[in-house]
Parts: sequence; structure tokens; C-alpha cells
Amino acid sequence: MNYLLCSLIVGVVATMVMDLWGVLRKPLFGMPAADYRLVGRWLAHLARGRFQHESIARSPAASREVALGWAGHYLLGIVFAAAFLLILGTDWIRAPTPLPALIFGLVTVLVPFLVMQPSMGMGVAASRTPRPSAARIQSLLTHAVFGAGLYVGGWAAHLYLPGD
Repeated sequence: MNYLLCSLIVGVVATMVMDLWGVLRKPLFGMPAADYRLVGRWLAHLARGRFQHESIARSPAASREVALGWAGHYLLGIVFAAAFLLILGTDWIRAPTPLPALIFGLVTVLVPFLVMQPSMGMGVAASRTPRPSAARIQSLLTHAVFGAGLYVGGWAAHLYLPGD
């Protein structure tokens, strides 16, 4: 199977499933969806050489930060899917199983916990947020849903690329 095409399909579908979860979080838990505008702001500053922020929300706004944030969000989902398929191989697409996808989805929470949140001024694993435990639980749930999305994306690729 074509590794790049599989990575694209699995990554986009998994990220879309995660975004659907983001929409459902508000009515289910009273938690708003992630603000990718701030991710875009962080990426724009990163491109100018600034990695660390005291508070990304108080950092100067960037041009097109919403679009940049959403693009970065989907690109990272595709990169995560590519890493997942690099580990398991594209043969996983022939008969996707949920457990490896769920485990990998949960492992991906390390990126926001150890890289993005600290660099945006939220501390390691959201330790500097008003409700760290709630933020951590939401991150873990969201990344578990991303893992479920990897599984759904595996089936989408399987159906789209039969016998490839």
C-alpha cells in the first residue's frame, strides 16, 4: 500500500474524528473545543524563532493565525498517522485493529504535555492552568479519541485502497 496516501487518509480522518469530539465536548462536559488560533499564533512565533511564551494568549497576534492553527493541527495529525504506520506498517490497513491505534493515540498526548503546553506558558501537562486535572483529563480523552480516529481512518484507507 502507498505509505504516503495511507498516512494522509488515516491522519485526516483521525483528526476529523478528534474535531468531532471537540464539538461534542461542550454539550457533554461544558468544555469548549480547542482554540487552534493560539496554536497558529505559537507556530507563527516559532517561525520567527520564538519557542517559549509566558502566555501565548497574551503574545502578539499573528497574521492568519486561525488558518495557520488549523493547518498545523491537521498536519500534526497526518505526521502522527505517518509515525503510527511507520511503526505498524501499512499492512495494518489491510485489517485495522483498535488496540494499537488507541495506545498510540494516548501516547501522542506527550507532545502537548511536554512540548506545546509548556512552550505556550501552560506548564508541563497543563500544570499552570486554572484547572490542571481537568485539562489533563480532557487531553487524555481527546487523544484517546484521536486513537479511535486512527482506527476509523485505517478502515477508511482500507475501503478506499482495497487490494492496493
